[in-house]
Amino acid sequence: MRAARHAWSRARRHLSGGVAIVVLVVLVVASAGTGAAFAYDRSHRDVIAHGVHVGRIDLGGLTAVQARATLAPRLAPLRRPLVLRYSGGRLVLTPRALRLSVEPDASVVRRALAVSRNSWFVARAWRDLVGQDLKSSLQPRVGYSGSAVAHAVRTLKRRVNRAPRNAGVVPSAKGLTVFKSRPGTRISVGRLWREITRTLSTPGASRVLRVPAVLAVPHLSARQLRHRYPSYIVIDRTAFKLRLYKHLRLVHVYPIAVGQAGLETPAGIYHIQDKAIDPSWHVPQSAWAGSLAGQVIPPGPDDPIKSRWMGIFDGAGIHGTDETWSIGHAVSHGCVRMLIPDVIDLYDRVAVGTPVYIG
Repeated sequence: MRAARHAWSRARRHLSGGVAIVVLVVLVVASAGTGAAFAYDRSHRDVIAHGVHVGRIDLGGLTAVQARATLAPRLAPLRRPLVLRYSGGRLVLTPRALRLSVEPDASVVRRALAVSRNSWFVARAWRDLVGQDLKSSLQPRVGYSGSAVAHAVRTLKRRVNRAPRNAGVVPSAKGLTVFKSRPGTRISVGRLWREITRTLSTPGASRVLRVPAVLAVPHLSARQLRHRYPSYIVIDRTAFKLRLYKHLRLVHVYPIAVGQAGLETPAGIYHIQDKAIDPSWHVPQSAWAGSLAGQVIPPGPDDPIKSRWMGIFDGAGIHGTDETWSIGHAVSHGCVRMLIPDVIDLYDRVAVGTPVYIG
């Protein structure tokens, strides 16, 4: 028993000595490795880590001097004017107008170096040893006046924004003029803001920016407008003509008579208010009516309103006449006279509500 204990004691002394040697070897190796890592890192303290970018500019593996030489020509455009192009012109924003300030090249490089060394030196050495990228992207610090950008956006809105124009019709004594619809233009303000701010701070971005705009669609096209006007009457008192339009297209011209001096056919835009076949004549209470004033003359030879009646305004209207000699003259008491076949033809072509322009 005593011999066994002695043997075990000698074995423990040998084992302890072996472990100590192994530990010592490991410490020596680790110390040497750490020292090597420290020495390597120290020799690369002025080198930017792989995977570090400024905008789209790769600075990985460059020294501070090399990085500044690379950045200088790429950051210089950030200090140039920004040109905003739009249809028909351009707006130039100078650095002074923008109150533009761009971070110096040396400052950007210092930040790139700081990012590169933002870890334990052993980790940095290991990262380089295995070829691992840092994957860090920096942007140069660019300052500008937000109020200057807002002023530029307002200026562009005044220059570019155009309201859409609906199709329209303008009557005159000579006829109808139809204006086609026209799309408008509207700046996309939010997108413009984003593109300006991105361009101002992105190295390598073009300093010429196309102003983003969208079309504003009109609500009423010429085709839709024509459907709104199945009929339209234009009366030219000077030329003694009545023009009939269907869907804003001229389809017929009739000779007419109009009101005499002092009892002129009223100018303006009216609508057919009522229609009648072989109507009675309700004589107005006017001096020119004489003893007939206020009477109702039934259809017949004494009724000057022949065949058809289309009232337009306060007792004035369009009607037939058998006094064919009067056509082409200003002889009526305010009404528009037509030949009987013509007034019958017109009567069947128009409805109550048809617009009537008298010029």
